[in-house]
Amino acid sequence: MQVQAITKNFRMSAQKMREVVRQVQGLPAEEALAVLQFVSRKSARVVAKTLKSAIANAENNHGLKAQNLVVSRAAAETAGSLRRFTPKARGSAGPILKRSCHIKIILTEKL
Repeated sequence: MQVQAITKNFRMSAQKMREVVRQVQGLPAEEALAVLQFVSRKSARVVAKTLKSAIANAENNHGLKAQNLVVSRAAAETAGSLRRFTPKARGSAGPILKRSCHIKIILTEKL
């Protein structure tokens, strides 16, 4: 059985988020939480929060135990970007993209 949790429109680029998400893919759920506690990046806290939500979904909605769960898929996908402009030389304007991402974690039960 697959259980998922999604955090949408988090204001950080997907490229920065993917560095952390790749570290937990394929690990048991409790071990992945332990790994995320010692990663010193802002994105690690958000991934940990999403992972805890997925574990809670599995326990409360499907009656699964946290010890039997494995992170089968963890992905950071691009979301919409806020577009802003800053003044540049000779009266022109330069674009600034404030990117955001969606974090999706899918847990499956160990066989």
